[in-house]
Amino acid sequence: MTEIVTMSSKGQIVVPKNIREQLDIGAGSSFAVFGKDDTLILKKVKVPSAEEVFQNVHKWGSSLARQKGWKEKDLMKRIHKGRGTKSA
Repeated sequence: MTEIVTMSSKGQIVVPKNIREQLDIGAGSSFAVFGKDDTLILKKVKVPSAEEVFQNVHKWGSSLARQKGWKEKDLMKRIHKGRGTKSA
């Protein structure tokens, strides 16, 4: 999987098609970029959507509440206390 590519005047390089297909990358793919001395590494990363983040936080919070035996009104009291506001 080694190919030689050339950087454009705008700092862009083209990842060869056969490599894009092998690694299942395309437009919109995200990468972490590492560089040291004469080495450049691109690592494909998955950036979660806001919905995925919310679902994960909700799942974590629900699990914690179950473990602690908290009810919704207990959580609302904690939220209001943390905000320094009065509960409804």
